[in-house]
Amino acid sequence: MGARGDAENGAEAVRITDVRGIRALAHPARLAIIDALYLGRSELTATECAAITGLSPSAMSYHLRALERWGIVVRADTAEDGRERPWRAAGTRLTVASEDPGSTGPVEAALVDLALDRDRMAVRSFLEQQPDEPQEWRDALGISVAEPWLTADELSELSEEFRASLDRFQERRLRKNRPPGSRQVRVSVVAVPRGSPPAPSD
Repeated sequence: MGARGDAENGAEAVRITDVRGIRALAHPARLAIIDALYLGRSELTATECAAITGLSPSAMSYHLRALERWGIVVRADTAEDGRERPWRAAGTRLTVASEDPGSTGPVEAALVDLALDRDRMAVRSFLEQQPDEPQEWRDALGISVAEPWLTADELSELSEEFRASLDRFQERRLRKNRPPGSRQVRVSVVAVPRGSPPAPSD
């Protein structure tokens, strides 16, 4: 199908290329669970996913199975105590790269809208609770915008450098690896070309 890679086989990235797989992502509850499993928690049960999304466990099980079909999440080992079998991310990161941009444009736009809405809500939530935040965390908040002139290769290099800077914190998804005083931080970068493509050089 459209997904490529499985953490069980040592792959790091899950790649979605099929329009049906991309469409499967464009749902608020599914994005919330993808965020939780790929960015935060290492494993979650359907009941825990339901608590995150506000859906019932049965409804959440439907969404998890849909994500499983596209290789985005996989079932983890059954708990020793026989409790509900958890789910985990199928890789360390998820990428979307359409094989046919002309047919997936509207779906990708909807997916981006949902993702940006989650970023906006995270920023708004922090700003609204700023009066209760310690000064050190208020000072640590970072929002910056720049529009440098780059080649396509330089833009790719910049994206790789940013990803590498975050990969060094990957092990902290496990609670035992988190240093005292740490908290989950949402980091998002959008690097999108502006204007028309440059004319081919002679």
